Amino acid sequence: MFVTRLISGIVLVAVALLTICSGGWILYGTLTIVSLIGMFELYRAVKVQKQGENLLAVVGYLGVILHYILLSLGYSEYTMMNLIIVLIAMMFVYVFSYPKYHAEQVMAAFFGVVYVGVMLSYIYQTRMIRDGAFLVWLIFLCSWGCDTCAYCVGMLIGKNKMSPVLSPKSVEGAVGGVVGAALLGAIYAAVVGSHLEAENPVITYAIICAVGALISMVGDLAASAIKRNHNIKDYGTLIPGHGGIMDRFDSVIFTAPVIYYLSMFMMR
Repeated sequence: MFVTRLISGIVLVAVALLTICSGGWILYGTLTIVSLIGMFELYRAVKVQKQGENLLAVVGYLGVILHYILLSLGYSEYTMMNLIIVLIAMMFVYVFSYPKYHAEQVMAAFFGVVYVGVMLSYIYQTRMIRDGAFLVWLIFLCSWGCDTCAYCVGMLIGKNKMSPVLSPKSVEGAVGGVVGAALLGAIYAAVVGSHLEAENPVITYAIICAVGALISMVGDLAASAIKRNHNIKDYGTLIPGHGGIMDRFDSVIFTAPVIYYLSMFMMR
């Protein structure tokens, strides 16, 4: 299992390097596909998509595709309008196919659009801003870096459970994860600092990563809570040793918009 997980992790990092370094249409296309797969995993888990009941899911998929199209064409100001249209379309399906769907399925379907599609799109949006080629890596440094550091510190000195019913993660591990992510951000800024326009990038990147790490743990626990509520171990089997897209990107989903907005605020 460890070898499988390690190989999958290396492949995942290689794909991330290729797509994010390339940016543009390659990153746009990759994220669109990743978002749709993640939505499929979530919809299947929460029973939005099942045999004979796929129309709500189709509306959700189309809404996310349109969201990415608007971003790629530079019409980000219309993304909120797109969300409203998606909600209205879902309610249209709900009303005119009643009682095929339950209200909870409609809410879960719309939740999936925002939770997976919109929030993951902030990877693309971060890549496209000033210094985005460097800032975008903070999303992964503070999410995957925090997870790794938290695991190591938790194994060594972890005693107090952060959420005893939901996860074995410890408070000590969480602190270690935040500190570790901040250090990774500072080291990263020191390495690439000559390419950045920001003042004091080491401090700025450390703060961004620390805050992002805190939020990433919420994303990880939230995904776990959804799985517990629906009695599943993993969202999928697409990534051997890791599970599905939602299992690997659960913290990134929360971190991406946080890094985007922190960067917009602190890098002005």
